[in-house]
Amino acid sequence: MKKLFLSVLILTGLLSAQSTEWTIDKTHSSVNFTVDHMVVSEVVGSFKSFDGKILTNGDNFEDAKISFEIDVKSINTDNTGRDEHLVSDDFFNAEKFPKIKFEGKEMKKISDKKYKLKGNFTMRDITKWIELDVKFNGTVVDGKGRTKAGFVISGAVNRFDYNLKWSKVLDGGGLVVGDEVRINCALALFKK
Repeated sequence: MKKLFLSVLILTGLLSAQSTEWTIDKTHSSVNFTVDHMVVSEVVGSFKSFDGKILTNGDNFEDAKISFEIDVKSINTDNTGRDEHLVSDDFFNAEKFPKIKFEGKEMKKISDKKYKLKGNFTMRDITKWIELDVKFNGTVVDGKGRTKAGFVISGAVNRFDYNLKWSKVLDGGGLVVGDEVRINCALALFKK
């Protein structure tokens, strides 16, 4: 009986070790991207609708379990015609593939405020392993007594790797839309 009780205690401790849940404070978070346009400029865009869940071992974000989804139709580049083109089959095909997804599998601390985040990134029907840089801005207790944490996440993906296939070459060379898409997310999290 003692062994059974001890086993239950150990199992309970192991299960509760990854028990802190964090949700996204959408009012103070953003999901942005930039891509080269006609070689000499950049288009800046964002996604207005996204959600995610982060599970940690207490307030320790190393080895956090992360799931994140973006609503493709919420894309905004401040140009309606371009946004309509981006949700078409030339790019995202939002009708068939309405979500961009990220499942974080490894989050390793590099220094006091820096982490490397690795995981599966899915656009359209293609999933690839990517690595992102994470800057940890710290934690604070807000005016309502809630613990908040802040992060800036950055990285890049090649859009052709995810079958965002539209491309046009300029007369002088170079692409109308670059192949590399740079990601920059500012996330504020609430501890549940």
